[in-house]
Amino acid sequence: MRVEIWSDIACPWCYVGKARFEKALSAFPHRDQVEVVHRSFELDPHRAKDDIQPVLTMLTRKYGMSEAQARAGEDNLGQQAAAEGLDYRTTGRDHGSTFDMHRLLHLAKEHGRQDELLQILYRANFAEERSVYAEGEERLVELAVEAGLDAEDARRVLADPAAYADAVRADEREAAALGANGVPFFVLDRTYGVSGAQPAEVFTQALTQAWGARPALELIEDGGADACGPDGCAVPPRR
Repeated sequence: MRVEIWSDIACPWCYVGKARFEKALSAFPHRDQVEVVHRSFELDPHRAKDDIQPVLTMLTRKYGMSEAQARAGEDNLGQQAAAEGLDYRTTGRDHGSTFDMHRLLHLAKEHGRQDELLQILYRANFAEERSVYAEGEERLVELAVEAGLDAEDARRVLADPAAYADAVRADEREAAALGANGVPFFVLDRTYGVSGAQPAEVFTQALTQAWGARPALELIEDGGADACGPDGCAVPPRR
């Protein structure tokens, strides 16, 4: 069974939702048969690379809320994150373009390190004092290396604006086609969808339901031809 997760590194509910989903997956009896694929989704796809601002400023301008409302929202997110065992800085964070990070995630996917890099980027963005936006490309290279990627590979991707750009945009078009208008967005076997950072119990229910709905294999031929089984291979007698 495949679970695809559309998310953005700038999305705090994606950070929390990933932890809740993984809690459900860790207790799922068939977890070793579940493939998890992370897909790209930018909350702010038109933001320029050098357009960096404090999170509170972004929240008040983009959503029209007061600073007090923005601070209360961040405090609530801090509590939600803490309940999942996650660190979360409620003040002092900044916000910017995540396009280059998504491109690196596609590089990481090719090397089997996608989940590791995503978790490192979340931690760096939400829990650490250093910025993933303002410190430049070498900060992203450092995080990519921590996830197990080659530094020069990461630098080559970041130096070429076209590298994996089509892959990021394709993920975003696919999300729109599936009806996703926000993240996190979970799709199980292209049959069931779960929107938002739901409680672990909801993900458990979704995993169970999707697993049970998988079609049984229908054999065109159920025997009669030579085959190998648990006890070995039958050797036909010589004629």
